[in-house]
Amino acid sequence: MLLHAVDVGSGPRTVVLLHGTMGSAESWWRVIPLLVQQGWRVLALDLPGHGLSPRDPHLTIERAGSSVAETVEHLASEHPLVAIGHSYGATVLAEAARRLRPALAVYVDAGLAFPGGQDRAELTARYERDRAARLSSEWLRRSRPFYSAQDAEVEARAASRFDPATMASISCGPDHAWLPAAGSVVVRADPSDWVSDDDVRRFEENGVEVRRIPGAAHTIWYSHFDEFTAALPELFAPGHGNHISRESGGAPTSTEPS
Repeated sequence: MLLHAVDVGSGPRTVVLLHGTMGSAESWWRVIPLLVQQGWRVLALDLPGHGLSPRDPHLTIERAGSSVAETVEHLASEHPLVAIGHSYGATVLAEAARRLRPALAVYVDAGLAFPGGQDRAELTARYERDRAARLSSEWLRRSRPFYSAQDAEVEARAASRFDPATMASISCGPDHAWLPAAGSVVVRADPSDWVSDDDVRRFEENGVEVRRIPGAAHTIWYSHFDEFTAALPELFAPGHGNHISRESGGAPTSTEPS
């Protein structure tokens, strides 16, 4: 399944951006121009059931990861590749990275473990309630005072296009957990409700670098944009990404507890 992509820039290196739950490719609206300015081609994808991408009431993490990999291979098969995933998008990236083998994978505030075994109808109803609240940009700004007016408009529009049944489906299968490849980067809000100290130890023991941003919200670039970009000089510092090649340091391992 090919996904909708915002495809901008014409540089020789490609960065793929994957948003979190109930977001969209537009969630990166402030990040994309800076990447293009630094010479990147940017592919910001709408994940299944989000934005303008197809719905899939039988979605699994494996199918989501396959859709990301298929779309990137279709659009940028010859480009050196870096990928950034946030929250749910980071878990999808961890799955897709097994096939894409990016030169650098960045996981933003994600513990890379996804519990399964949920009740489909109950979880769909919960997502529908969350979606209804997020349709109001005013509510978003009240509940997230660090949002700019445009942040709130973008996220309200994303909520209007979000399909609860697609998102609920991925939680109805087995538990999943991933261990990022050595050389990957985790950017963590500090403190984080999503990346535990045990996660940090697990990552660092496997050669993953954890970079912390004190006081940041879960969507780090909304609350701490300058700190977020400074934490990733490989992408945002002038000339820093020129060394990135097609070769990868490896792919993450995946486990499914029985």
